Amino acid sequence: MNQIFSFDIAVALLVLLVILMIAFGVRTVPQGFNYTIERFGRYSRTLGAGLGLIVPVFDRVGHKVNVMEQVLDIPSQEAITKDNAGVRIDAAAFYQVLDAAKACYEVSSLDQALMVLTMTNIRTVVGSMDLDQLLSHRDEINERLLRVMDAAASPWGVKVTRIEIRDILPPADIAGAMNRQMKAEREKRAAVLEAEGLRQAEILKAEGQKQSQILAAEGRKEAALRDAEARERLAQAEAAATAMVSEAISRGDIQAANFLIAERYTDALKAIASSPNSKVVIVPIEAAALAGTVGGIAQLTRAVFGEDAIEARRSGSVPASGRTGA
Repeated sequence: MNQIFSFDIAVALLVLLVILMIAFGVRTVPQGFNYTIERFGRYSRTLGAGLGLIVPVFDRVGHKVNVMEQVLDIPSQEAITKDNAGVRIDAAAFYQVLDAAKACYEVSSLDQALMVLTMTNIRTVVGSMDLDQLLSHRDEINERLLRVMDAAASPWGVKVTRIEIRDILPPADIAGAMNRQMKAEREKRAAVLEAEGLRQAEILKAEGQKQSQILAAEGRKEAALRDAEARERLAQAEAAATAMVSEAISRGDIQAANFLIAERYTDALKAIASSPNSKVVIVPIEAAALAGTVGGIAQLTRAVFGEDAIEARRSGSVPASGRTGA
């Protein structure tokens, strides 16, 4: 009976031991972490996220490594530029552990090592650049630091993803000089833009005057052409009228001659009356005087063509002597 009882106790202890061994041998690794396993103090393997088994007593978890991307705040520091200007620089580094074993066993303190390495390289990069170049080429600084840091951290199983310069603060006197320079530069740009605007306005004004003069000249040219055309047509009309009157006179038509001379006479009177230099004009403008003048013209016509021409005109026939005289 005692033997059976002792056997049951031994089995129970064995089962309890197995349970304890399983409990101590199972490790649950959360997402974003890796566990390094050490056997008798020496690195054995790495457990990824999920359920992992180790051998109790023989194995133990060495380090719990965060394999997510992490940010490392780089404290501000003084640095000297190539042109001997002191600046204060503040930065931040982003990195990710790719190999947990190297990150734990290749370097003593990863964060401290990365911080010192970043600060050292920042001073090196700043010392190789002028102040103006440093202030205006932050992207170039970030790129140079990233290349150097990534190459230096690669043996530690770390990938440096980004280096960001957060702020660059020059000394107060240099900052004041830069502000004055910026103000002067902006005033210069404003003056140049104002002068350019005035220049463009003058050019546009001159172009407008030129176009106006061209259009006025075109108008005068067109008016002169129209006037010349009108005078030409008037001359043609007058020539045609004169030819018709001459032809009528050649046929012995005394009235045509009288009409022509009377028209010239009245045009002369009109010209005298419309002269701007004439204040008082005295002409025989009465109807009797004009009729007498026309009568005198008729007498002159009779003297030229003879009485037979007038009688022939009244009877509708032209004598041969009249045609000959014409």
